Amino acid sequence: MADSWMAQRAAGVVLHPTCLPGPHGVGDFGTNAYFFIDWLHTAGQTLWQTLPLGPVGPGDSPYMGSSAFAGNPLLVALEPLVQRGWLAAQSLQQPWDEQRIDFEAVTPWRLQKLREAFHGFELHASTQDRSEFAAWALSQQAWLEDYALFMALDQAHSPALWPEWPPELALRDAAALVKARDSHAHEIDFWCFVQWQFELQWQAIKSYAHSKGVRLVGDLPIFVAHHSADCWARPDLYELDGSGHPQVVAGVPPDFFSDTGQRWGNPLYNWDAMARDGYRWWIERVRRQLHLADVVRIDHFRGFVDYWEIPASEPNAVRGRWQPGPGEALFKALALALGDLPIIAEDLGIITLEVSVLRERTGFPGMRVLQFAFSGDAGNAFLPHNFEPGTVVYTGTHDNDTVPGWWASCSAHERAFATQYLGLNGEDVHWAMVRAASFSVARLSLCQLQDVLGLGSAHRMNTPGTMGCWSWRFTWDQVTPDVAQRLANITAASGRVGFDRLKI
Repeated sequence: MADSWMAQRAAGVVLHPTCLPGPHGVGDFGTNAYFFIDWLHTAGQTLWQTLPLGPVGPGDSPYMGSSAFAGNPLLVALEPLVQRGWLAAQSLQQPWDEQRIDFEAVTPWRLQKLREAFHGFELHASTQDRSEFAAWALSQQAWLEDYALFMALDQAHSPALWPEWPPELALRDAAALVKARDSHAHEIDFWCFVQWQFELQWQAIKSYAHSKGVRLVGDLPIFVAHHSADCWARPDLYELDGSGHPQVVAGVPPDFFSDTGQRWGNPLYNWDAMARDGYRWWIERVRRQLHLADVVRIDHFRGFVDYWEIPASEPNAVRGRWQPGPGEALFKALALALGDLPIIAEDLGIITLEVSVLRERTGFPGMRVLQFAFSGDAGNAFLPHNFEPGTVVYTGTHDNDTVPGWWASCSAHERAFATQYLGLNGEDVHWAMVRAASFSVARLSLCQLQDVLGLGSAHRMNTPGTMGCWSWRFTWDQVTPDVAQRLANITAASGRVGFDRLKI
């Protein structure tokens, strides 16, 4: 493993910030994020893994956002804007469901609050505030300028996708872009302001987490959305036709999750063009993610060896073909530019020898998911006794059911095998799975908060291939006082935190 701390045994919890409690319809970077870090510290956890922090896209998925560099505006906490005197506290009095996110309702409401805060900033910001905002925007110009203009044009031409914008804007005529920046200057400034606040709030959380001995694990989707600032700004880096529409799209063939595969719909990269550019876009993307987190999980690592190419006209992922990815050349370019890379490779799904060889050459730890361990026999690679130390183990990922949900629906074979393997004797299955992950040789052990709390299927984060996901939230009354100590005891006894944390 590249980073020295990643070579030590550690444990953590997977929770996206949108799942945090809070009064404004969706979890954010407010007070509850700090409370959660305190809880992690109490529970002996030294890792907090999130899903991608970028803007959500179609279906509210954090894996289909409008920018690979920007942050999700919904995560910007509103209370700090009130404290700065830019937003009226009384404007926030609105009831919301505390356990589910109603994206359709909360997104426009929160964006309106951010617009009100920007107006307050324009009226009341100090000279220092304005200077700091301008300096930050200048420092991020490489991605922020295109993103903010894209969002301004998106607002002006919604619901049209960017290839349906006026041709001079869709195809980025230089004179038209100059005119657009002038005519949309105020809207551009608004989107820059939102990103500035995202940056300030997240970096404060990162600093606080470090003060509590907690490191942040980010998540980098391999692909970007078609309707994104990235694709619009550099169409030459994607497999698009002359009008900007995808010719082929991303996904995976039929697998454990779906008989018809998963048609994600993302545009595919023109890897030859990226190679000619020295993989500059990827270097800047990874640099940005490592600024936001201490280690980054790269989603769908096998896509760098070969990826499933689906004709854009196909309704599902059954009819497709494997195409070669950039392989080791990309990661050599990243390492040359950025040094040691603290990266976790999501190597799940159909994994070939070539994928394993690439992961071993990069030195990145791969992933093992305990819910996949009991469907075969003792040779199953997901069983802890078959792990290698350079591994990251999960009870389940955001795409899995919760452990209690899995247990309720698993086959008789899986149930019998897991009962023997885990030594179940009246103990709740979710604690047995947490214990098995923590006592394995895997250097890093991570569990979804839902699994730690023993929550059922109604609390799962995502069901691949379906809509209406990503909306789960927890409440603090679900976190009973004994949970932190029990988790701390397991973590200490398994050598993932100081033994002094063990309460006997």
